[in-house]
Amino acid sequence: MAIPTKLLLSNLLKHNVRCENGIDHGPVVNPWMHPPVHRIFGLISRPSNFRLERQVWRLDQVKGLNEQEIFVKGAYSISDEQTIERLPTLMNANVFNRSGQKLGLIADFFFELKNGKIQYYLVSRTNPLIPGTSRWRLSISQIIDKQPGSISCDIDTFEDLPIEKASLKEELLSKSRKWKMQFEDLTYNASDRLEGWIDDQISENTNHSIDDFYKTQTDQDLYDDWIDNLDIDSSEEFNTMNKRQRKKGLTNERDLDPWI
Repeated sequence: MAIPTKLLLSNLLKHNVRCENGIDHGPVVNPWMHPPVHRIFGLISRPSNFRLERQVWRLDQVKGLNEQEIFVKGAYSISDEQTIERLPTLMNANVFNRSGQKLGLIADFFFELKNGKIQYYLVSRTNPLIPGTSRWRLSISQIIDKQPGSISCDIDTFEDLPIEKASLKEELLSKSRKWKMQFEDLTYNASDRLEGWIDDQISENTNHSIDDFYKTQTDQDLYDDWIDNLDIDSSEEFNTMNKRQRKKGLTNERDLDPWI
């Protein structure tokens, strides 16, 4: 029977353990973990709802897996519920950010079935048992401290993590944020285009006004303007010379003519 090399713990929980003799040993209720090195050593099953006995299976005893059962080979170890509760685990541990603020809980983890090495954890904001809750992926490198029942992470919010499974509420919030960003980008682009169009129109109209001015001025108009300016300058020069001649006592009109 084929068995996956990597899988989520949630894919094993609630599966019934069946041994090589065909005996049903009850569902898997807990992992057997070693948090300091982020590894899982085995699985713990509950053979009866009316007894405190628990059966512990090593991970290398798992030989097969289907949608409802886990097939194991070999003998199990016997324990009890109180002892199992005292075993160190990060399942349902509180997750804190770098500021010490509680963000949520450890809900699941992804591990290698061959050696039990945990690849990453899945965290949720609320009780992970609530159906439809969102899951964010927390890598091992982002965990900066571990204590019994809690871990501290090098993040500020769950938005700093990639989302693994989004609830309907989370999908709506995510889409709303994307729509808002797209609308802002569209507004900024439209504003930039409008400003550029206005600048082009102002520049084009200014150039057209100057060109139209020179195009409407004929050679005769330019000549008349030059003559008018010349007459004004000549008259002023003539009056100035006339005053000078009168002061010298020259009254002959011929002598007063500046062009002779």
